[in-house]
Amino acid sequence: MELLEDIDKDTVDFADNFDGRLQEPVVLPARVPNLLVNGSSGIAVGMATNIPPHNLREVVDACIALIADRDLSQEELEALVTGPDFPTGGLVCGRDGIRDAYRTGRGRIVMRARAEIEEDPRGGERIIVTELPFMVNKSRLVEQIAQLVREKKLTDIRDLRDESDRDGLRVVIELKRDAIPHIVLNRLYKHTQMQSTFGTILLSLMDGVPKVMSLREMLLHFVDHRHEVVVRRSEFELGKAREREHILEGLKIAVDNIDEVIRIIRGSRDTDTASSALQEAFGLSERQARAILDMRLARLTGLEMEKLEEELAEVRARIAELVEILENRDRRMALIVEELEAVVEKHGDERRTEITDISARGFNMEDLIADDDMVLTVTHQGYVKRIAVDTYRSQRRGGRGLQGMSTKDEDWVEHLFVASAHDTLMIFTRRGQCYWLKVWEIPEGSRHSRGKPIVNLLNMDRDEEIAAVVPVREFSEDKYLFFGTRNGVVKKTALSAYGNIRSVGLNAINIREGDALIDVRITDGDREVILATRNGMAIRFNEADARAMGRATEGVRGINLRGDDVVVGMVAVIEDANLLVVTETGMGKRTEVDAYRLQKRGGYGVINIKTSSKTGKVVAIKGVTDDDQLMVITRNGVVNRQRVDEIRTIGRATQGVRLVNLDEGDEVMDVARFLDDGEDELESELQAAVEEGVMSPEHAAELSATSDAADFGADWEEGDAPEDDGS
Repeated sequence: MELLEDIDKDTVDFADNFDGRLQEPVVLPARVPNLLVNGSSGIAVGMATNIPPHNLREVVDACIALIADRDLSQEELEALVTGPDFPTGGLVCGRDGIRDAYRTGRGRIVMRARAEIEEDPRGGERIIVTELPFMVNKSRLVEQIAQLVREKKLTDIRDLRDESDRDGLRVVIELKRDAIPHIVLNRLYKHTQMQSTFGTILLSLMDGVPKVMSLREMLLHFVDHRHEVVVRRSEFELGKAREREHILEGLKIAVDNIDEVIRIIRGSRDTDTASSALQEAFGLSERQARAILDMRLARLTGLEMEKLEEELAEVRARIAELVEILENRDRRMALIVEELEAVVEKHGDERRTEITDISARGFNMEDLIADDDMVLTVTHQGYVKRIAVDTYRSQRRGGRGLQGMSTKDEDWVEHLFVASAHDTLMIFTRRGQCYWLKVWEIPEGSRHSRGKPIVNLLNMDRDEEIAAVVPVREFSEDKYLFFGTRNGVVKKTALSAYGNIRSVGLNAINIREGDALIDVRITDGDREVILATRNGMAIRFNEADARAMGRATEGVRGINLRGDDVVVGMVAVIEDANLLVVTETGMGKRTEVDAYRLQKRGGYGVINIKTSSKTGKVVAIKGVTDDDQLMVITRNGVVNRQRVDEIRTIGRATQGVRLVNLDEGDEVMDVARFLDDGEDELESELQAAVEEGVMSPEHAAELSATSDAADFGADWEEGDAPEDDGS
């Protein structure tokens, strides 16, 4: 009825209906901006409109604000109308689509069901859906989820129930015990109508012409429409009031001269004669005379005569009010505001749809991937794969190890490292180029599989070799990348300089001919750095000795080399860490960092390990602590995982101890430092991992909450588990 109010007062134009037999209003005199409040959807020839519903209170507040200040900015309007308000509730993801729709008339609004994760009384967890996106049918959604479960596209759902009743919607999705609820929920958003899109088109007919309008234009047109309705209504009511005043004035004359009026009427032959006589006798109009003749005798009582005078006074007051309304625009606008406020008081309610800051730039596949630790291996010929870290069970020092990768005779594993699935891998080549790749984008393989060519995953030349892979969570301005090359050159550059990810890669460091990049580390700008050479030399210096440079630069001298010696490893020292040295033949040792005197960069360094035919040349150095674990990988693909605290700490100029027994013709190629899952001293170790840059603070916080069940299982298999004490 609010839409039809005053339609009988000439407030809108009427036109012929489709067959010309009837008249219909061209537009309704609506007291509320119905096009926005209730929305609209339709398709015509070559055009379409799709206007979402909005909250009555918000839209009316915006209209009132525009009436108060017609120059109100778009931003101020958007603060009042925060977004669509769908009757089914739900969530709107992000504000970009809303902003586009309100400013240009077109926008893509992403809607999601409201779902909560709660504990299942029978164990495990479950997802409770209580609100759906606009225009999504609940029964079809439940059937869609069930179909995906049957097709094994959603494998973590144990049961599905519709518990909706008169109190509201409730769909229960029970999960399996090992399911990760957030990942299941994200899969539901991706594969079902629990996430849908409302393509907003604010198109409407303006004076018979279709036009796509902004929010501001639509609200202004409504205000102007209401102003026109008020003007036409006031003019209509003024005309009616003046007509009534005219009649009442005639009746008053008749009452004041009632005896003469009665005489004239009794003396007249018929009604027309009486009307003419009254008009001539008292100067009345035909309408006044007709009203006198139609007057009942009861109107001649004293009480009725008083009412007649009161009505005449009221009509004259109403006429004065209508004249004021028509002469004063501010009065008309105030009247519009009063009527809008009355509608809100009667029909307004609270917002149902929540506007969230969740990104609406399409679905992110990363949300579907569990953020687990992964072991990544890269072969000499560029084959890469990722494996869950628990594939490799702990072994004792000196064991042979597990077969970690099958390779061809002419290929071998060159790199092994541990990262989280959501980390961004910065991949640096020997030539100094940098590429980016998400860990989860690397194909997952079995322990014996060969992997996939990394050139198929990156836009890089086939003859480029991988020098370093650095896992990164955020490209912070207060972190640095520290580079080391084969010829002893080092360079420090802000990590933020590499945050502009390009599919074709970029030049990370200028490499001279005959040199090659060997390693890259994330630092905080004030770490100590150790460079170690193949012939057993090492230098320790503060990275502050190397000033920060731009991205496309060469760097400065880190260590001076003798003869054919080259740098084989670089360590950014962490607190309480020792330096681990590993040689080709599987020998290794731990040495206190303080055993290496602090020097200025550019020196020759000191003896790191005494190399001989027994030890072979140095292949790797690592900064380790007692609670770390190592993964040692050989040319033939054998992987050995062992605890660092089983490796004796000895002097600097020694040969070390046996770390791994090698098959004939095999040799150690690389070593990775891996954080132990045990909880003893875990907080300090996690902090060390964060400082070294191998783990983000968020990931460290996640790991700090895990148990040591994996290590207990490994110890049990080895026969070393403690007796059951009931804990």
